[in-house]
Amino acid sequence: MNIDEKLDRVAARYEELAAMMAEGGSQNPGEFAAMSREYAELTPVVGAIGEMRQIEGEISDLESLLSDPDTDAEMSEMARTEITELELAQPELEHKLLILLLPKDEADAKNAILEVRAGTGGDEAALFAADLFRMYQRYADLRGWKIEVMNTSNTDIGGLKDITATVTGRDVFSKLKFESGVHRVQRVPSTESSGRIHTSAATVAVLPEAEEIDVQIEDSDLRIDTFRASGPGGQSVNTTDSAIRITHLPTGLVVSQQDEKSQHKNKAKALRVLRSRLYELQRSEANAERAAARKDQIGTGDRSERIRTYNFPQGRVTDHRINLTLHKLDKVMAGEALDEIIEPLIADDQAALLAAIQ
Repeated sequence: MNIDEKLDRVAARYEELAAMMAEGGSQNPGEFAAMSREYAELTPVVGAIGEMRQIEGEISDLESLLSDPDTDAEMSEMARTEITELELAQPELEHKLLILLLPKDEADAKNAILEVRAGTGGDEAALFAADLFRMYQRYADLRGWKIEVMNTSNTDIGGLKDITATVTGRDVFSKLKFESGVHRVQRVPSTESSGRIHTSAATVAVLPEAEEIDVQIEDSDLRIDTFRASGPGGQSVNTTDSAIRITHLPTGLVVSQQDEKSQHKNKAKALRVLRSRLYELQRSEANAERAAARKDQIGTGDRSERIRTYNFPQGRVTDHRINLTLHKLDKVMAGEALDEIIEPLIADDQAALLAAIQ
């Protein structure tokens, strides 16, 4: 199928959806919602198709004008100028249309489960993990997203051993999915008296939050253990066995949750995380380009494995996947300049997808 045939099919499908939605009374709510989503996704594509075909029509009309022997010299010159301007606009519009036609990641519109863990580097790694989580909190605030902490383990000096949170809002996963991996930091720790620069690491995992319709979990596949929740230093959070540990027997995935005093609430949160990990596992197995499993996605936390380096003495951030360096570390850590890394990563992914289909 050539590109024109594909565009015709997209436009025809758009008209078909519009007609079906106009008869919405005959559709059940689930079908109508699915059609509405598809219609919304196709709207910008059809708009770009209309723009492109309008330009093609204008160029054709102007070329006809030029071929007409009755067209005077002044009109011919104006027509040539307009053709040149329209032809200059065509490549950018065609690229925009190709991007819109790329296969969509079905998880892009989902909310996300964000996990940040201290890796190699002891207390300094835990402090950096806390800094990273604050960076994502600030970024979420700027985008109008909501972050809800589900589970956390702190250190005595204000660091984070690990933290799990949900991020809800518009197109959360599409923006955060490239944050998964090992983040390395180079700086002088506050506990370092000699001023020597240390290298530490923290791992980030971003999982699309799965709904029950995405992943079916059988009760027989679960082993649920309860235990007494404990806080920093082994202090008891409460006196009941409210903490939950869920093991998914077929995969061996384990999720623990203890932040709530209610066993029921802890179980619900743990199942939420487990469902998202299973969903990502299924996506990974279905797509060889993604990590084969969550363990591969986030790495081991070793200093040598990294997707990004935050160099505090030089005030720069480098993303090693696209060889991008920004000399605005403070704005990145404040969430303000994080899009300047995320958007190029998205563009690089789109370029790879385009290269694969052209």
